[in-house]
This record gives sequence, C-alpha cells and structure tokens, in this order.
Amino acid sequence: MAREAAGGVKGARRPEVRLPSLESYGGGGLEPDGDYDGLEFDAADLGGQDGSGARFMDCALTGCALDETRLRHARLLDSVLSGVRGVGTDLAEATLREVELTDARLGGPQLHGAVLERVLIRGGKIDYLNLRTARLRDVVFEGCVLVEPDFGGARLERVEFVDCALKGADLHAATLVDVDLRGAASVEISRGLDRLSGAVVTPAQLLDLAPALAAQWGIRVEG
Repeated sequence: MAREAAGGVKGARRPEVRLPSLESYGGGGLEPDGDYDGLEFDAADLGGQDGSGARFMDCALTGCALDETRLRHARLLDSVLSGVRGVGTDLAEATLREVELTDARLGGPQLHGAVLERVLIRGGKIDYLNLRTARLRDVVFEGCVLVEPDFGGARLERVEFVDCALKGADLHAATLVDVDLRGAASVEISRGLDRLSGAVVTPAQLLDLAPALAAQWGIRVEG
C-alpha cells in the first residue's frame, strides 16, 4: 500500500530494484521486439538503433548513448539506467515499471502515451520531456532539473518532486491525484495552473505562483 505522507497526501511507492548477476551485452545492435534479460549494457552506443517493442528485464544500462534510439512500445522492467545520455530518444507508448533512472542527460525524450509505474528519476537534467497523455503512478523526481516538461493530458497519481527544479512545466488538461510538490527546489508552471487541484504545495510556493494565478484569472494587483 502507498504510504501516507504529511498533509494527508498519499506518498509514492519507490521502486525496489534488485538486479541478479548480469551478463555483458554482446553488441550486434538492438532488434525490434527483441528480448533482453539479465544483461549489462556498459557504455554502449545505441544511437539510431531500433528496439521498438523490445523487452528489457533485469537489465542495467550504464553510460549508454541513446541519440535517436527508437524504443517505441518497449517494456523496461526491473531495470536500472545510469548516466545515459542522448537527444530525441523515442520511448513513446513504452512501459517503465520498477525502474531507476539516475544522472541522465537527455534532450527531447519522447514518452507520450507511456506508462510509468514505480519509477525513480534521480539527478541529471532532462530538457523538453514529452509526457503528453502518459500515465504516471508512484513516480519520484528527485534532485533533477526538468526544463519545460510537457504533462499535457497526462494523469499523475502519487507523484513526488523532491529537491528538483521544475521549469516551465505544461500541465494543460492534466489530471493530478496526490501529487506532492512541497519538496521541489523550484516550481514554475507555464500552462495549466487550473489543473493543480489534486496537488499539494507549500505556502511559499503558492506565493511564488500567485502572479501567474492572478494573470490567469484576470486579477489586477496594484500597490
């Protein structure tokens, strides 16, 4: 069951990934609908490769290049991704379950329509993260920088932002349930302020959001 956080909001359940002894990935390139079980991808250049529909189970991807890597409809299960980097990684409609993503440097990753459950995203920086119409449940963003993430039309349930910077987030048409923003280092919402129902913020964060809220509601503030 989800833990009860302070303030009555239900806290996210973090992943508990315990990898078995792994075999080294032998290379040869990813294959669509491939099956990768118990493998370690160490500093592999997977840029431009097509692993659409593939399944990664009990895998570790460490320091891998993911530029334009196609992983649409892929399933990443009970796996750890550390220090991955790349621009335009395509994970649209993928499933990430029991996954830890640490110290990533990603630009424009596509996760629209994806399903994220029990996922920890810790450290690193992700620019223009596309999570439109995605479903996030038990997801923690911790100590990372998110630049203009797009949550348009997404559903966020039991999602926590801890010591991370949220810059220019788009919440247009999103649904938030038990979303905890109180631990975020900074919160900046570009669209969808009206969708914050279902989220909890601190009084200081509310003051920071006040000018944008006043502008949206047409409230004139004069000294």
